Amino acid sequence: MKLDILAFGAHPDDVELGCSGVLMMAKLQGKHTGVVDLTMGELGTRGTIQTRHIESIAATTVMQLDVRENLELPDGFFQNEKEHQLEVIRAIRKYQPEIILCNAPSDRHPDHGRGARLLQEASFLSGLRKVETTEDGILQEPWKPKYVFSYIQDRYLQPNFVFDITAVIDRKIGAIKAYSTQFDSPDKSEPQTYISTPDFLESIIYRAKMFGKMIGVPYAEGFISDKMIGISSFDALVQHIT
Repeated sequence: MKLDILAFGAHPDDVELGCSGVLMMAKLQGKHTGVVDLTMGELGTRGTIQTRHIESIAATTVMQLDVRENLELPDGFFQNEKEHQLEVIRAIRKYQPEIILCNAPSDRHPDHGRGARLLQEASFLSGLRKVETTEDGILQEPWKPKYVFSYIQDRYLQPNFVFDITAVIDRKIGAIKAYSTQFDSPDKSEPQTYISTPDFLESIIYRAKMFGKMIGVPYAEGFISDKMIGISSFDALVQHIT
């Protein structure tokens, strides 16, 4: 299936935290959306590969994605080098997205910045016809997305633009809470982590409120672009009430 927007995350739940609102807003507009997780999150302190997989299925249902797959690259150890670039290129060419969303360019978790660099370079290489990849034994056609945007994660980074997600904020929180082993979890049998406290989930809501305030709406998600963004009509701008 050709997608309008394809979001990549280093771990299952990265997309839910960073850009699930935009994916759900796009779905409301009739767009085709999907997620590719680079790893299974196997190094996570809480939960297991099996529970993370079950949780990602639940989150996929909440987000109403058209497709989701996992490349099963090694958590913590994937690299921005040829072998892993080719895996990402295969996924890009398979779904031919117009827009790619990827991890933050720098963040608390080193996988996030590395994932962003991997996607930026793979997205460029995907458009080169002399870089050959196959899907089910068939040579894939080159494909270069129009834009690659990074969503903002744990560390605050100044966005180049923000996207109004007010209409789906409750569903965004629902998609995050689908990862019940990871967030706001009362399970005392596993160690407490940075993200398992109620305060962490509250910070996600506060961040969305802060980005929303920048444009005069209740909630928004922020994005970073290395490429200049153009518009064809001022009607596309969200009015900031002053």
